[in-house]
Amino acid sequence: MQTRKVQVTGGSTYTVSLPKGWATTNDVSAGSVIEFHPEDNELVLTPRREDERLKGSLDITDLEGEELTQAVITMYVNGFDVITLETDRVDTAQRASIRNAAQGLVGLEVIEETSDRVVLQDLLDSSELSIHNAITRMRLVALTMLEDALDALVENDTELAMDVVERDQDVDRLWYMTSRVFRSVLRDPSAAVEIGLDRETCFDYHMGARQLERIADHAAKIARLSLELGEVPEEAADVLADLHTDASEIAEHAMDALLHEDPERAMGLASEARASTRAIDEGTQEVEAVLRTLEPQQAQLLGLVVDSLSRTADYGVNIAENATQKTAPRP
Repeated sequence: MQTRKVQVTGGSTYTVSLPKGWATTNDVSAGSVIEFHPEDNELVLTPRREDERLKGSLDITDLEGEELTQAVITMYVNGFDVITLETDRVDTAQRASIRNAAQGLVGLEVIEETSDRVVLQDLLDSSELSIHNAITRMRLVALTMLEDALDALVENDTELAMDVVERDQDVDRLWYMTSRVFRSVLRDPSAAVEIGLDRETCFDYHMGARQLERIADHAAKIARLSLELGEVPEEAADVLADLHTDASEIAEHAMDALLHEDPERAMGLASEARASTRAIDEGTQEVEAVLRTLEPQQAQLLGLVVDSLSRTADYGVNIAENATQKTAPRP
């Protein structure tokens, strides 16, 4: 850590010199423009960049299928605005994987294709991306997926189950977008100014989005299990429906707490969510008692459904704890 003494020039202007090493590393010289970003009692300084589009390239010679798709997602989440994928010759399978990856990411489009490279670009301005809107949408989709997955299980509705599985991609798209914006805010304070949220709030929303993404994954898992189960006994269906109601209420109260602007009300909602875990424990025991009366294979598959519902409640509690930290006094 380096220190500098504050000096006064002209009788009213406070000045502080920049460390030469930092200035050299960041291409700051006479005439450069420095941006100041106030954050409570701190002041963050960043050099203004002429070209704010972050460009990255990746050799995809040895990448294909899921590995290539994940590589594109990683470049996107890490904040690159222009992604160039290069190899001696891009084959048909690689092009398909790249397009599939782009379709699953908000704002990313293929802008150039040649025999030896594919160029992707994020066409959305960061100021147009709202973590608040994304997490609100994720909440709606994830919890609706969970409800529909239980309906598909109880009613043996194959079409509804497949629809739930497909909707998981919508939640993933929002999750990747949220992660991208969050990383941008950590890297560049001006990004926080553009989206209108401080970095701590972005962190809280990012943590909440992660829990919602997991809830959606378990909703899709229940939907897939419903395709294997066939008819579910009425008694088992009733206790599973009750367990789903309790788990969903925990997640709903937790999200209300996370998004509420009144700290006192948010704290109360978070406490309600945490207190509801007792109902989950009781409901789980009730379901397990019913499952013991079923044939082993059916009981095993329904046991996985119970596990997913219990984990949903756990993720709701995680959101509630995060909301509690968000409402606590800041040092």
